[in-house]
Amino acid sequence: MRTLLYDELVPFYHLLDPLEDHADEGAEFGDVLRRAAPGARSLLELGAGAGHGAHYVKESFERVMLTAVSEPMLARSRVLNPDCAHALGDMRALRLAETFDAVLIHDAITYLTTEEELAATARTVAAHLAPEGAALLVPDCLEESFVESHEDHAGDDATRSLRCLSWSHDPVPGDGTHLTEFAFLLRENGAVRPVHDRHVHGLFAAEAWHRALCAGGLRAEEIRRPLPPEYRGGPYTEVMFLCRRA
Repeated sequence: MRTLLYDELVPFYHLLDPLEDHADEGAEFGDVLRRAAPGARSLLELGAGAGHGAHYVKESFERVMLTAVSEPMLARSRVLNPDCAHALGDMRALRLAETFDAVLIHDAITYLTTEEELAATARTVAAHLAPEGAALLVPDCLEESFVESHEDHAGDDATRSLRCLSWSHDPVPGDGTHLTEFAFLLRENGAVRPVHDRHVHGLFAAEAWHRALCAGGLRAEEIRRPLPPEYRGGPYTEVMFLCRRA
């Protein structure tokens, strides 16, 4: 499903998702991967988007490859992370001619809406993971812990302004998905326009995650992620999946 946020609205993206908001989690993800794969030198991040998280995670590695399905988002990452390699590709099917000591997928994995897509992505991870390597998969939410929530966002730079209400909800409980609605007011060149952007996300129980990862050739353990206070009470989960090749 095409989303405006990762296409024509990319010039506003940094106003919705400031780079500095990723500092703590980037350091945390790097720490987890270093402990799981001591001596790891290379990292592949699937679904890296604009590269905000990678900007902090990359400090833990000598060689970093970032991938995304959106060329506009990847273009922003190339500017922000010129020391990283970049490749356009879908995490469900991407195949690169190299392996990595560590693989990371953060919130982009929530755009997978079936167990088959999760399993296909697990196969991508397994295909690119060195034998002693580790992968960290960090979904935004699990079915067991999802709650409806909303957030307000605001940002300004020299040429643009953004005001946004995002609303995460599950209109059809049990169908394996939930929605995030973005209602934007965007100002550029003195003109303000409204934009509605709907994002469809997968919503899986932990058992389904384990089943799909196993089907894709990974063995996974659950580890806990400390959440900042503003995330508690929202749709976010503390669970991360630390994976190795089966």
